[in-house]
Amino acid sequence: MTPSDVKATLSFSDGSPQMELPLYKGTIGPDVIDIRKLYAQTGKFTYDPGFLSTASCNSTITYIDGDKGELLYRGYPIEQLAVNCDYLETCYLLLYGELPTPSQKEEFVSRVTNHTMVNEQMQFFLRGFRRDAHPMAVMTGLVGALSAFYHDSTDINNPEHREIAAIRLIAKMPTLVAMAYKYTIGQPYIYPKNDLSYAGNFMRMMFATPCEDYKPNEVLVRAMDRIFTLHADHEQNASTSTVRLCGSSGTNPFAAIAAGVACLWGPAHGGANEACLNMLNDIQQMGGVAKIGDFIKQVKDKSSNVKLMGFGHRVYKNYDPRAKLMRETCHEVLNELGLHDDPLFKLAMELEKIALEDEYFVARKLYPNVDFYSGIVQRAIGIPVPLFTAIFALARTVGWIAQLNEMIGDPEYKIGRPRQLFVGATKRDVKPIAQR
Repeated sequence: MTPSDVKATLSFSDGSPQMELPLYKGTIGPDVIDIRKLYAQTGKFTYDPGFLSTASCNSTITYIDGDKGELLYRGYPIEQLAVNCDYLETCYLLLYGELPTPSQKEEFVSRVTNHTMVNEQMQFFLRGFRRDAHPMAVMTGLVGALSAFYHDSTDINNPEHREIAAIRLIAKMPTLVAMAYKYTIGQPYIYPKNDLSYAGNFMRMMFATPCEDYKPNEVLVRAMDRIFTLHADHEQNASTSTVRLCGSSGTNPFAAIAAGVACLWGPAHGGANEACLNMLNDIQQMGGVAKIGDFIKQVKDKSSNVKLMGFGHRVYKNYDPRAKLMRETCHEVLNELGLHDDPLFKLAMELEKIALEDEYFVARKLYPNVDFYSGIVQRAIGIPVPLFTAIFALARTVGWIAQLNEMIGDPEYKIGRPRQLFVGATKRDVKPIAQR
């Protein structure tokens, strides 16, 4: 870390000695105040619910400027990566810090492709779940169970173990997601096919059956690959922080990633695109486009508790850069499949139009976000709504692994142990039960 020329001084009104706090500079973004010695020198903690003003680590992987609407993977704008690179190139970039050369890409793609199969016993593990189980419940179990099958890559402190675990996780996640889907609909599992692209192989495992040949539609494959790229990493979000915190205990990589899957399940995080489609379905049941004005009135009425899902973002105070790309992809997919007249998609496009033009939403910068468009694209492709978050987990796996590896390689890393402001009862004595 680079020290700043600026120093901070913490003083107290009760006469306690003041404390000098060093500042460190990032290559871009805000400086940070180093409070590591605060408790030792003052006996006090900081209080920051949600970690809104706290940097939990230093990182070289992903940078977000929410005010500018900027997202960089290893310094590269997401707009350029999504247009000029495929998902596996992006994976290589996140894992190793640089985009691959042609020979490096060929070797990396080959390694991933040759690890896509999973142990046959996974099928028996799946049978323990109800057929109507939520895919994220299934995925949390399957990813955690990988550590029971691959004992040669469970030492998080061994670089070789972390390397092979990374390849295995990236390669096997599409297979596991497809298996979870096939299980819920009662169809046979489709094995990976090594002559297809990463996204094309996933589409085939999802939608093929043994009855006939399946040829992935290139427009839809490109859309799926873009969804993967746009969701590959997003700095220190809830699930990434969960993976880091879980991994800080020294647990195996599969368990740490399973923790990320579990966190991503929440509707405020990875479940947002699922919540968005559920909202559209609710409006459709109210009367569709004809009733959209009534719905917007409810959204504007703070006492109604009606929320507009898929719009705005906690980090981005401008247009989400991923949403711009996903919007293009959304219209490409709808055009390819001839779905612009589908009632739900017409509703979504009308809602988009209102949000981009209505002063209420424009003033509050409630622009359509990536979840809004990716949910529409996935539904158009034929992916059931409950599976949306599992596909998000598939895409985010590489980001989790890159962040986990970075943490393990940081000489300053320690097991995570947040502090608290205790506001409960003071010390008291236990009375015999007859006196209570």
